Amino acid sequence: MTGLMQFISDNLQIIYILILAIFVGVEVIKHIPAVLHTPLMSGANALSGVVVIGAILVMLQSDPDDYFALALGFIGVVLGIINVVGGFAVTGRMLQMFKKKN
Repeated sequence: MTGLMQFISDNLQIIYILILAIFVGVEVIKHIPAVLHTPLMSGANALSGVVVIGAILVMLQSDPDDYFALALGFIGVVLGIINVVGGFAVTGRMLQMFKKKN
């Protein structure tokens, strides 16, 4: 528990920036018109791909005995891949809506 408190106190500014980024992201996404969702999904897929690569790099650079870093890397890879696959599925469905019907 003291290790967690020490980590939080050492990285307090980064945690504040993360919380602020979450709030700004939610506010930005709420005001996006429906026409722009497909291009934004493509951008989100690209960002999720970067998250997957970053998580893999974290896992490769971490000490094999550092289970916390390995667990964070694994969770990042799993969530990033879920986001990429779901994003491609949603983008595919949205693009089907714009095709002309025979």
